[in-house]
Amino acid sequence: MLKVAIQMDPLEAVNVESDTTFLMALSGQARGHRLWIYDFRTLALDEGRLFCRARPVTVNTVQGEHADFGPEVVLDLAEDVDVILMRQDPPFDMAYVTATYLLERVHPKTLVVNNPAEVRSAPEKLIATLFPGLQPPTLVSSDPVALVDFHRRHGDVVLKPLHGAAGSGVVRLKADDPNLEALIEIHAAGSRDPLVIQKFIPAVSKGDKRIILIDGEAVGAINRIPAKDQVRSNLRVGGTAAPVELTPRDLEICAAIGPYLKERGLIFVGIDVIGDYLTEINVTSPTGAQQLLKFSGVDATALMWDVIERKTREAL
Repeated sequence: MLKVAIQMDPLEAVNVESDTTFLMALSGQARGHRLWIYDFRTLALDEGRLFCRARPVTVNTVQGEHADFGPEVVLDLAEDVDVILMRQDPPFDMAYVTATYLLERVHPKTLVVNNPAEVRSAPEKLIATLFPGLQPPTLVSSDPVALVDFHRRHGDVVLKPLHGAAGSGVVRLKADDPNLEALIEIHAAGSRDPLVIQKFIPAVSKGDKRIILIDGEAVGAINRIPAKDQVRSNLRVGGTAAPVELTPRDLEICAAIGPYLKERGLIFVGIDVIGDYLTEINVTSPTGAQQLLKFSGVDATALMWDVIERKTREAL
């Protein structure tokens, strides 16, 4: 039995039929592991020791009655638990980054999934650029001159904030669209982060594939199909989940990035593939496990627990 602290957004608000973190908790509980839930805002570094305020929890699949909490306790995250699941949703802002610094104080004595230092080093739209030949033409910059030049050279493009999530702020600009400079100005007024501009992939109309990798190995995929005349396929903005098979190109992409993920302790990862191209590598709080289980019978969270249990045994 493992003692597991889950760092996440409020469990009370999740949809038990679609939330990946909930499935992680449910499958961990089924193995006899003890669970606590805590908010990253309760992390406290006191004289070099990291604590949080957490509630023990039992979960079940009855929506609205899916979490039975015990009295709040203070956990010493280096002494009282074996595993921490870092599962709060982006934005990947300084608060998120600071949480990774704090969790580094206890990892790997307490196994943090995913490795907090590597999460911090892997912004999801930047990490994909480490693998030449897998991405469509892509530019990351705050420079209006460079962004406008990329649009001129590639014509039909997609513009998105570097640290955005769930499709937020994603815009398609066709070759003759005059709005790029205005969009750059609007973004700069609210953020100093760069933008990502990427050649548009027409195959997105057939779906944006989410492939889940466990410890560097592809275990399955779902397809996320955008609504009619939409470029965003994320489930949170109206995309529809559908079953899909892994293609030889998908497996080629996974084989190229898998050893990198495994070496860096990025155990639960979701990548996005459109047509023949890798667009993102998601390491913060990847989703899709519930849909994969429903469509294929593959429980990616059970496979994750297999890896976690093995790693904790090896650390003894």
